[in-house]
Amino acid sequence: MRGRLRSLLRLTSLRLRLVTVFALVALVAAVSVSGIAYWLNRDAVLTRAQNAALRDFRESLGEQASVLPERATCDDVRGMAAAVAKNTLNYDVVLMDPRIADSAGTAEEPAEGSICTAESDPAAFGFPMVPDSLVEAVLDRRDGEGAAEYHLYWQRISVDGDPYLIGGTQVMGGGPTGYMLASLAPERDDLNSLAWSLGIATALAVIGSVLLAQAAATMVLRPVQRLSDAAQQLGEGKLDTRLEVRGADELAELTRTFNRSAASLEQRVKDLSTRESASRRFVADMSHELRTPMTAITAMTEVLEDEVDNLDPMIAPAVQLVVSETRRLNDLVENLMEVTRFDAGTARMVLDEVDIADQVTACIDARAWLDAVHLHADRGIIARLDPRRLDVILANLIGNALKHGGSPVSVTIREETAGGGSLLVEVADHGPGIPEAVLPHVFDRFYKASASRPRSDGSGLGLSIALENAHLHGGDISVHNAPEGGAVFTLRLPREPRLPEREPAGADLGNGSAKGDGG
Repeated sequence: MRGRLRSLLRLTSLRLRLVTVFALVALVAAVSVSGIAYWLNRDAVLTRAQNAALRDFRESLGEQASVLPERATCDDVRGMAAAVAKNTLNYDVVLMDPRIADSAGTAEEPAEGSICTAESDPAAFGFPMVPDSLVEAVLDRRDGEGAAEYHLYWQRISVDGDPYLIGGTQVMGGGPTGYMLASLAPERDDLNSLAWSLGIATALAVIGSVLLAQAAATMVLRPVQRLSDAAQQLGEGKLDTRLEVRGADELAELTRTFNRSAASLEQRVKDLSTRESASRRFVADMSHELRTPMTAITAMTEVLEDEVDNLDPMIAPAVQLVVSETRRLNDLVENLMEVTRFDAGTARMVLDEVDIADQVTACIDARAWLDAVHLHADRGIIARLDPRRLDVILANLIGNALKHGGSPVSVTIREETAGGGSLLVEVADHGPGIPEAVLPHVFDRFYKASASRPRSDGSGLGLSIALENAHLHGGDISVHNAPEGGAVFTLRLPREPRLPEREPAGADLGNGSAKGDGG
């Protein structure tokens, strides 16, 4: 499902944009070319038809006027109109001769409105259809100039939705005035067919461009998708991911760059892993090597501590200092070994049914903290935990509160109904609290809140070890300052711990430190 959604997202992103751009470019180009071709052909077709009709009309009008009798009658003019209309271009003709009267007048004094009008086809073309502007242009006389006289005028009109060409002129020498009407419907039909052809060609061009764009997008995006998948595998930790270099274009160079970067990253990670492993091995070896002499030194210091009352008063303080520093060094070695087990993934738990209240009571009783710690808990809160590791957590949290916050320290145990029924253990002191700048670092290893006191009773590992033990149970530890003052550490543990996937096959190394460490 996720792969299908990813494919859909890819389809609607770069691929769609690429295909859309190709289609738009093809559409604009095809429409532009088709439009230009249409208008050029339209102008050529109309101009050719128009020129042919006007030329034929002029020539026919001149030829028929030359054979018109000197004292022609209206019937002669009608015959002339019929003769001019007999053409291969199928245009109709209207002739008007003001010198000749119709039956209502005389030649010398024609009656008003009795000018001879001859129509080749009165049903198709009559003088009323001639636009007034064309009549005025034809009858225009420019005295003394003669520039416009006897000129052939024309214009295009539409009759009942059909296009027509209408032209008019006057025969030179005072002959009749002639008008012609030619239909442009065949040319219109030809242009409509051309428009449909160009439209179909444009649609085919757009469809072809989309198909080509799809093919081009596939060719371009396939290497990009390979790079994306390889980058995702690289991000998942598969540092040996490499791509096959194909071709010599920019994408091939990008693939080479990716392979070089992946190889460099893999080598760098190997170097860092080697150094980290060497560092962990050094700490583990050092801790193990120190453990044997520390055992002997601790035994000797215990003997000296038993005899401190019998020693010279000048020597007793030095002996006490050696004893305290030896214990501190022994705790540090134990903590280092515990940290090494966490880092190496060899720490494991021995689970048992534990009454949390009894476990807290046993922890503070073993360290003589009963007078300094107030416990608020109900008996019978049972959880499946590792008692030793829980003791380590409690010892570090309570010891840290006593050391930095002072007594009394309040320990509250309660059940959390939301979120799966976790257990909450709150350790609160009544000290000044933790500075806001220090809060994010209290669980860091070897972190000291005051740079002016780099040497203190604690090793700086106690809270870090407590957090690792909580994580081992599938829990967590958080810290905040109470509004009324003092720091509050909250341990959250599940009733059934989620064992880590890296559960080791070997035995646990030692018991770790169960003493309170001030962090």
